[in-house]
Amino acid sequence: MPEKVTQAKETATKKTKKAPAKKKSKKAAGLKLTLVKSLIGSTKRQRETVQGLGLRRIRHTVELQDTPEIRGMVTKVAHLLQVVEG
Repeated sequence: MPEKVTQAKETATKKTKKAPAKKKSKKAAGLKLTLVKSLIGSTKRQRETVQGLGLRRIRHTVELQDTPEIRGMVTKVAHLLQVVEG
């Protein structure tokens, strides 16, 4: 009887396979954002979006990953930013 239990454990471990690891690219696509216009006169929501992007003052530049969330934020304040891809 103990032999059957051992075979059941071996069969269970054989069925479980890990998914193959995804290969990561050497360099992730990114965006280089620079604040080029003042936030004076902008709405509170626009100021918070610029702060969320990590920009603090005019001519401050940050590099962020190119994700749909970041792209959406950039679209909302595109008139205040200079965007360089790559």
